[in-house]
Amino acid sequence: MFQLVRRGRRTFASTLALSVVALSALASPVLAASKTITAVMHSDLRILDPIFTSAYISRDHGYMVYDTLISTDSNFKIQPQMADWKISDDKLTYTFTLRDGLKWHDGTPVTAEDCVASLKRWAAVDGMGQQMMLFTASIEATDPRTITLKLKEPYALVLESIGKPSSRVAFMMPKRLAETPVDKQIPEQIGSGPFKFVQAEFQPGVKSVYVKNTDYVPRKEPASWTAGGKVVKVDRVEWITMPDSQTALNALQSGDIDFMENPAIDMLPAIEADKDLKLEILNKFGFQTGARMNFLHPPFDNVKVRRAAFLAIKQKDVLDALIGNPKYYKTCVAVFICDTPFAAEVGGETLAKGGDIAAARKALAESGYDGTPVVLMAPGDVLLLKAQPIVVAQQLREAGFNIDLQATDWQTVVSRRASQKPPKEGGWNMFITNWVSADVDNPISNVAVGGQGKKGGWFGWAEDARIEQLKDTFVRAGSLDERKRIATEIQKEAYDQVLYMPLGQYQAPSAWRKSLTGVIDGPATPVFWNIDKTE
Repeated sequence: MFQLVRRGRRTFASTLALSVVALSALASPVLAASKTITAVMHSDLRILDPIFTSAYISRDHGYMVYDTLISTDSNFKIQPQMADWKISDDKLTYTFTLRDGLKWHDGTPVTAEDCVASLKRWAAVDGMGQQMMLFTASIEATDPRTITLKLKEPYALVLESIGKPSSRVAFMMPKRLAETPVDKQIPEQIGSGPFKFVQAEFQPGVKSVYVKNTDYVPRKEPASWTAGGKVVKVDRVEWITMPDSQTALNALQSGDIDFMENPAIDMLPAIEADKDLKLEILNKFGFQTGARMNFLHPPFDNVKVRRAAFLAIKQKDVLDALIGNPKYYKTCVAVFICDTPFAAEVGGETLAKGGDIAAARKALAESGYDGTPVVLMAPGDVLLLKAQPIVVAQQLREAGFNIDLQATDWQTVVSRRASQKPPKEGGWNMFITNWVSADVDNPISNVAVGGQGKKGGWFGWAEDARIEQLKDTFVRAGSLDERKRIATEIQKEAYDQVLYMPLGQYQAPSAWRKSLTGVIDGPATPVFWNIDKTE
């Protein structure tokens, strides 16, 4: 009964969203005549600050509104974007020079002071930024167009950190916004990127609207991942909230929308059979899905309880419910992603063989667990996050845990997971998220294996001095073989302390009407520059 009611509400909300789009177009002849892309993204957008959260929908919003100093192309090479750079012979000074003509959306010029403030805010919360700052002596604006970063000692990942393509991205914003404390959201959306956010038309739960920034001057190089020329070829982009997948597919087939980021796997045959639609995996490197516990409150403040939970996990059950088709998923115990230089199996033996409920029950009985409810947040509005909490809840119940599965939406999870309050006061014990593989394929970018605790740690706030010491050793290592060895040690420690529970890897195709051309692939897709639309 609950599922029927909830589905009905979603269908109603989806129909309402389409009605809003149709009515707005009818009400405005100018909009009706403009070239507009209408997209259903993987999630509703509510948090607009891409530094405040690592949620991918906020990252995607960030790429619309903001720009970056440097960026990554499809050859994994760092390229200039807002700035060029030089490195001193002793590798201690990085000088970034802003290109001419950069302006914020309010018409004011972009300055080096703006960028320094932006880098500092980003580095305070991003895993790679935090590590970079441990080696940084200073970041200063040495003239209106020059940012000078000085290191205490050489650090090889400066460019890779500032130019990384996915969450959190080092987006540039005006100094007055970048000086907002990291635990507060910026009050307005003023960037220098290829689109402008239309605040007056923003309706959380219904739609988000972007218009072409006519003052934006793209680079001359061809677009490649997040690098190159961000040439906007349409007048307007609308993200429509439509949680019901079938309703979204119907809208795509009828032409009411142009792009669908995450169609359900069982819908793919219908898409492939439609001559007007194109189906493609934009992120060829795929995703990792995984569970994160809260280390501040019972029961997961007890490592013995965490280990019992870990023993209960069966990746294949999760992936079968999430994706179903083995063509699009694989079980994988490598914390840093299978088929990468830092892939390892150490510590993940029970994950590899499919869990051990008997051992989990025994470990839980010996842990001192007193039946404290485990608040597991279960978002129902994001296709690729609906199944995991339900399956994991059942696995943990089989092991003897008292699971309080709390139905919510993803944006509530994104907001609530930032709370350090006890579960009884609006906090939480566990949530499940998905990672772009590029975000977690090494020990520095993978914030889920950090050990900074309350000060700078990722949601859950694990504190592990050994992990932090190993990460420092990793960045100082002189060879790839040495870094591989250290990464394996980090994985072993992460599994021993159960900092994170990988639930497997998968790929997620996107679909769009063939009237769209120029859709770019990459680890931070979709992006909406370079796309043209024919009526």
